[in-house]
Amino acid sequence: MRRYLWPAVGFGLAAALPFVITGSYRHNIMALMLVYAIAAVGLNLLVGIAGQISMGHGAFMLIGGYTSAILTLKAGLPLWLSIPAAGVAAALVGFVLGLPALRLHGHFLALATLSFGVAIPQIAMKWGSVTGGAMGLSPKGFASDRIAYWTVLGVLALLVWVADNLLRSRPGRALRAVRDSEVVALSMGISLVWAKTSIFALSAFFAGVAGALGTHLAGFINPTDYNMLISFQLLATVVVGGLGSIPGSIAGAVLVTFLPFAFSRSKGWASTIEGLAIIGIVIFLPYGLASLVQKLRGVRRRAAS
Repeated sequence: MRRYLWPAVGFGLAAALPFVITGSYRHNIMALMLVYAIAAVGLNLLVGIAGQISMGHGAFMLIGGYTSAILTLKAGLPLWLSIPAAGVAAALVGFVLGLPALRLHGHFLALATLSFGVAIPQIAMKWGSVTGGAMGLSPKGFASDRIAYWTVLGVLALLVWVADNLLRSRPGRALRAVRDSEVVALSMGISLVWAKTSIFALSAFFAGVAGALGTHLAGFINPTDYNMLISFQLLATVVVGGLGSIPGSIAGAVLVTFLPFAFSRSKGWASTIEGLAIIGIVIFLPYGLASLVQKLRGVRRRAAS
């Protein structure tokens, strides 16, 4: 039962937040937070669990967004089918991107994914006959912000369940072994080809689904929507939340997305406050927000003794 306690508490709080955040756009804002939470959970599987760096994950969101927009606008596919299809399209690209990870490590892999993140928006910009170029595409959105919020929350719950079961399974333990030592992983009979390409594909699937949901939430997409800034923001979200922690990924996404909104009326101080908050968390909680729970448990044990 304890396994499901924190997820139940987390989703309970998520369900209650629209009633805490006031304003006519509260469901839209909360849905946007959860969209980035989906992408952050996928990125954390790649970075925190498998130990593979990616600095271009925003490009997978762009691929997912455009795939869903094109399928709904030009192929007439229903929204509920275009979103998983967008995840599959991003996963196929992620699988191909995972192949260089077999030979590249550290900053070389970071540079490769960074180049990928720069290239995809440029391709979308130049491929105007399909993507609409700089004008973008305007696919059909959700019927209402309330429906969008509950839809995104349901998708997040499903993908968190998938991620949690992966971490507790044999493939999850294999990914941790690859992260800790590839030599040891090979000696244990783990295929590095399978491990690296499959986790890149799965992580890209999460990002593609998030990009599709975000696109229909906004009702619009163009090549600048999921740029390198989004990729860096996702990486910061994972670090702030805690590497290897699924609840931490969600908490980090909510925090990093909410801060600019909360201080949007501060006349240019929003980015400064967000940056200072991230720096403060990294300094005082080097293992992320997820370590705060462990610290509180330690304080409680010491107080009890």
